[in-house]
Amino acid sequence: MDNPASGSADLLLPADLRTPLRPDAFALSDEEKIAAMEPHFHAIMELLGLDLTDDSLSGTPRRVAKMYVQEWFRGLDPRHEPAVKLFENRYQYHNMLIEKDITLFSCCEHHFVPIIGKAHVAYLPGEHVVGLSKLNRVVQYYARRPQVQERLTRQIAEQLKHSLQTEDVAVLIEADHLCVMSRGVNDTSSSTITAEYSGRFADDQQYRTEFLRLIGR
Repeated sequence: MDNPASGSADLLLPADLRTPLRPDAFALSDEEKIAAMEPHFHAIMELLGLDLTDDSLSGTPRRVAKMYVQEWFRGLDPRHEPAVKLFENRYQYHNMLIEKDITLFSCCEHHFVPIIGKAHVAYLPGEHVVGLSKLNRVVQYYARRPQVQERLTRQIAEQLKHSLQTEDVAVLIEADHLCVMSRGVNDTSSSTITAEYSGRFADDQQYRTEFLRLIGR
């Protein structure tokens, strides 16, 4: 099995878009992962010269381990995959539907520092529509794992195409990367924009233009 998330949305992605995972990625429970991770972060803090007997620092290794497993990287676990239920398009609404300014919090897989931004997603409904919160949940599911923005953008688009049963999907992400802002070039003014268009958004400039206009780009 080339991805341990058997039955998950990740298996529907092209192989080059799947988040790299070891075959035993889900062998441990969350609590077992936290317990195993805690002493490693304890060691890192000690190597930095911090005094872990201080009451402000003593609980930090467990807090960080818990944050990694249950918050920052919860999207690695297919148990947190959102169920995307479709509803009959009884209103026969076939114009563009956009969910804009979806809060996005992710983590750079190169330096393990935050990526913070907004995602804008759109689709053209056919015979079915989806509850609006599900669009947000798909974004968060793929964001909550070590990421690069280019892959994240395409993962969201591919999953939405499958779940919404349409090729007519657009995804645009604009984000600040703390690996750029807080280290290296220390550039706090730049941001990164990535976009993925498919179906009529890819084939017809009119749809792309309307999408960009409506999200304020």
